[in-house]
Amino acid sequence: MQTASADIRAGIVPGIVMMTAGVACLSVNDALAKTLTAHYAPLQILFLRNLIAFPVALLIALGMGGRAALRSHRPGAHVLRAVLWIGATLMFFTSLMHLGLAEATALIFVAPLFITALSAVFLREHVGWRRWAAVIAGFVGVLVVVRPGSATFQPASLLPVATALTYAALMLGARWVDPRESVWTLLLYLTGTSGLLSAVIVPFVWVPVRPGDLWLFAAIALFGTAGMTMMTQAFRLAPAVVVAPFDYTALLWATVLGWLIWHEIPDRLTFVGAAIIVASGVFTVWREHRVKA
Repeated sequence: MQTASADIRAGIVPGIVMMTAGVACLSVNDALAKTLTAHYAPLQILFLRNLIAFPVALLIALGMGGRAALRSHRPGAHVLRAVLWIGATLMFFTSLMHLGLAEATALIFVAPLFITALSAVFLREHVGWRRWAAVIAGFVGVLVVVRPGSATFQPASLLPVATALTYAALMLGARWVDPRESVWTLLLYLTGTSGLLSAVIVPFVWVPVRPGDLWLFAAIALFGTAGMTMMTQAFRLAPAVVVAPFDYTALLWATVLGWLIWHEIPDRLTFVGAAIIVASGVFTVWREHRVKA
């Protein structure tokens, strides 16, 4: 028992470092995607990212899980998860064409709240009044950011919210995957299957890739794969209640990158709404840990 506790404590700092580094990589990934949407359709960006990232994901899966990571016991579950992943990515990339990076990032943080709500409705999991209160508070935060009915309202603001809902379904969809399969198998099949499915449609939106943009596509594949890998490893090193709140450092990165690249400065209400969403999300993670403890 003492050895297990010592192992958990020893993994906390490396887990936090992995989580914050992974979040930073995914924030750069989002900034690169926003840059590329000026010239390419979101579907083409997604396809090329997966095409470049697949060999990297394959090497990671083989290195971490061996040949067993290549085998899937329920391929259909991976196809369904890939469809959800494609939908979430396309909606988020499309939102980046119209919204500031920090605003879009803040709205996508309602995903943990959607996971709680979907777990209660569809999986019949018990959700107490405290977590329901956090869900309601989170959606109040969304309303503060989106401001429906006001002069500043943009329909594109609904896309990150829809992205969060789809992402929540994707996360819950991990339960459809055979429990014998590792997280590295999930990463490999999510990248490969979504690449194959997007390849069917991408010819309809394809435009020639400019030579000067090749490094951007390589970078988005690198940062996206590195971010997902490091965040996955973070949850293996430390308890979720410790590392999960550091996911919200993405808002800091998004704000800094948006200001440096596009001179975007979120208004006060966006920060207020984001703070409400983050607080409700952190409470949900903490309460989930307490309930399962």
